[in-house]
Amino acid sequence: MSRRDLPPPPPPAHLREWLDEGAVRADRARFLADLSRRNLGLGRLLLLWAVAALFVIGWTFVGIAVTAFGSGDPLSCFFGFVFGLIGSGVLVAAGSWFVRGVRQERQLSRLLCAWLEAVRDPAATGSALLRAPGRSVVWLTGSLALGATGLRVAFAAAAGARPGEGAYGEVAYFMGLGMILWITGLLGLARAGVHHRRLARSGRPVRAATRPALPVLQDTAY
Repeated sequence: MSRRDLPPPPPPAHLREWLDEGAVRADRARFLADLSRRNLGLGRLLLLWAVAALFVIGWTFVGIAVTAFGSGDPLSCFFGFVFGLIGSGVLVAAGSWFVRGVRQERQLSRLLCAWLEAVRDPAATGSALLRAPGRSVVWLTGSLALGATGLRVAFAAAAGARPGEGAYGEVAYFMGLGMILWITGLLGLARAGVHHRRLARSGRPVRAATRPALPVLQDTAY
């Protein structure tokens, strides 16, 4: 996704006064539908899982390297060094991909908030097209399953560790794997929750400021 593919920002407030209100509302509805689709699209969920898969692959190579170094064999140490380099490269690539995705999400969030606050339209904001209930269910269920799996793997590895039994590298690997899955699920849950909170907040009608009633002055004859 590039900046050219994103919708334009809303016009400033002093210019909206001179524009047709119907046209501004139509643009708002169209751009909000596009931004909502991008924000909670299935492609975004798969992209998040792809980044998590890269982290898992890199962490797996690092775990193999640590196990190879622990054996003490020169040949195993050599292969461990190679696997460590590969794992480090994959982790760096996954981290850069994640940072790039965070920047894109920040641009999406700014545009979404700007168009939500441009014109208050509770009927359009509360529409099913913007709330995206189907995509939201997919995000919530997938993220909950992934996060629960990660917590189970991490706690099982920590609970199964015994002093003097097994390799500490294996325990560290499974705990790291569980944390990657748990953080990925937590990010997905946060995305869906923030999206619905923004729509609920912007869908509330603006309350007019209430002013205290001024006393009625009656004409008095002097």
